[in-house]
Amino acid sequence: MALKLIDYGSREYQQMVHLRNEVLRKPLGLYFTKEELESEKDHILIGAFEDDELLACCILIQVDKETVRLRQMAVLRNLQGKGVGRAIMNFAEKVALDRGYTRMVMHARKSAVGFYEKLGYEVTSNEFVEVTIPHFEMEKPLISVPE
Repeated sequence: MALKLIDYGSREYQQMVHLRNEVLRKPLGLYFTKEELESEKDHILIGAFEDDELLACCILIQVDKETVRLRQMAVLRNLQGKGVGRAIMNFAEKVALDRGYTRMVMHARKSAVGFYEKLGYEVTSNEFVEVTIPHFEMEKPLISVPE
């Protein structure tokens, strides 16, 4: 599995939009607007690939000098629970650390809270509704680990 940064507008980016639509949006009856997608051009786009097939993806957005926000984490349904999500999260944390961030935050779907807790994230809010489903704010300090 290859973990890498994705260029906005590339063929890989189009795969990323498709995967996020299939896993995150369509089940809720939602679709991306042109404006939402255009706003992603300045974000850090990350993908996990096997050959040329996108297996998982996520987006990192700068909140402030120290903080980056994880968004739109998606893993192919048939690969959920098989380590792909963990691998892309570890890569995303490394990318964030390499760029000087020391904290990652997110709005996690209630159904995914357990996954993020296993990776060291903590719930920092009460439950709230976003894109029609329950979410929690979560965060984790990022600490570099010697290789």
